[in-house]
Amino acid sequence: MTQAPLPDLVLEPMVRAALLEDLGTNGDITTRTVIPAGTTYAARLNAREAAVVSGMQVARLAFRLMDADLQLNTRIDDGQPCRKGDTLMEIRGSAASILSAERVALNFAGRLTGVATQTAALVAETRGTRARITCTRKTTPGLRIVEKQAVLHGGGFNHRHSLSDAILIKDNHIAAAGGIAPVLAATRAQASHMIKVEIEVDTLDQLTEVLKVGGADVVLLDNMDPAMLREAVSMIDGRMLAEASGNVTRETVAAISSTGVDYISSGALTHSYRTIDLGLDFG
Repeated sequence: MTQAPLPDLVLEPMVRAALLEDLGTNGDITTRTVIPAGTTYAARLNAREAAVVSGMQVARLAFRLMDADLQLNTRIDDGQPCRKGDTLMEIRGSAASILSAERVALNFAGRLTGVATQTAALVAETRGTRARITCTRKTTPGLRIVEKQAVLHGGGFNHRHSLSDAILIKDNHIAAAGGIAPVLAATRAQASHMIKVEIEVDTLDQLTEVLKVGGADVVLLDNMDPAMLREAVSMIDGRMLAEASGNVTRETVAAISSTGVDYISSGALTHSYRTIDLGLDFG
């Protein structure tokens, strides 16, 4: 899926921090020792397996921050599929600069391509249904913005980016607040009209209470099997959006999407993805 890129200004602090971490206190001593000053080279960032690409914008930024004079040509953009052996990016210029930025660029690109590829696999299983695949806040600390962008590149959608985006009432909120009725009453009394409210339920009895009390825009149907989800969707009858969560895998997602839910959220998109094998080849 083609997505407008984020401003480099937003991503730069994260990429700069990764470069500084890798350069340490004395820079790339290997490259400085063995590469003669002024050596130039051409390199290719290649895919070593088929995938859905993400992280090209971040990789470009890593190379540019290391050396603004590097010539970069992205061959396959974020959100596009690639095959094994495809060249995703060409880099020309200082060999020392390319080598010093290589690991940071590959770390980001491999991981984000993994997120996009896993997302695309789940999205493919829901085709023909109304369900949208969405991520959660179960992201790598410090990498949320790019992991969530990678979900978009894979054809998915984003849930909350932070605690300040929307009100999401979970089971512990309900327990601490004294029940479903009190917690929904509090949101009606205090929440801005611009803020959406979602509440989690584990049983159909809880859903019945939510429907009776009112005040929520979305209901999170947690760890329900497809039969229960189908009954829950029938009970909701369009009065709220229905989101399914829990035990979402490539093997289960088709059955979940067939129940009529509007959204299927999966923390695994950003906490249990497999890094895709990408490599930087000289010559």
